[in-house]
Amino acid sequence: MARIFKPFGIPTALKQFLRPYSAAAAPAVITTPRLGKQAGTGGKTQDIKLPLIPRPIPLVPDVETFLTVIGRGLKQHASKFPTWEALFTLTTDQLRELGVEPPRSRKYLIRWRQRFREGKFGVGGDLKYVSNGAAELRVLELAPTPLLRKRYVVNIPPGKKIEEVLRGQMMRPLGYKVRGTRTIVGPYALPKKDGSRITVTEGMWEDRRGHKVDGGERRKAEVRFKRGVAERKARRERLGR
Repeated sequence: MARIFKPFGIPTALKQFLRPYSAAAAPAVITTPRLGKQAGTGGKTQDIKLPLIPRPIPLVPDVETFLTVIGRGLKQHASKFPTWEALFTLTTDQLRELGVEPPRSRKYLIRWRQRFREGKFGVGGDLKYVSNGAAELRVLELAPTPLLRKRYVVNIPPGKKIEEVLRGQMMRPLGYKVRGTRTIVGPYALPKKDGSRITVTEGMWEDRRGHKVDGGERRKAEVRFKRGVAERKARRERLGR
């Protein structure tokens, strides 16, 4: 009797992304409520429309880079997202079907997706010129008066000297400053002969998890009580009581 072999199945969560993507096939925006008094609102709830699928930024142009910078080992799941659209539209259940585990990793990913939609990037998220995961920083020196010199950190196109870049093409990234006359200091800035370079690094946007001392909130009192009992017992034994 001939055996019948079934083809390998494609996870349901990915089937929609194996077809040519159409912007009309998915909602273009999501609506999130925001509370607060602003001029003319009377303290009423306002709806803010955010793009469901945000545009990539120079530092984060693709899925793998996004998962790399947010850290927590999510880079290992990069191959499970065939497109940028899939990364931002898959639900919690679909992420679980694809094998994104444990649950806290899914929650963390979803939280960072929302931040990205809102434009809340980590270090280097405002960089304008990035090539192959690296951005060049240089010191721009201005002399408004003969007695006053000001120095700024600017991001310039790769392969260019600062003298070749027009002032209007330069951008000043947040979080970086000049120390002394030529030293650029700031997160992930690696010194070079003519300035500094920022390179995409795993976990550079990662939210560091706190370290539990004596267990969580529920176990803390119990752990400390038992430790106190043991310490008092040991003290009595040392005193020969």
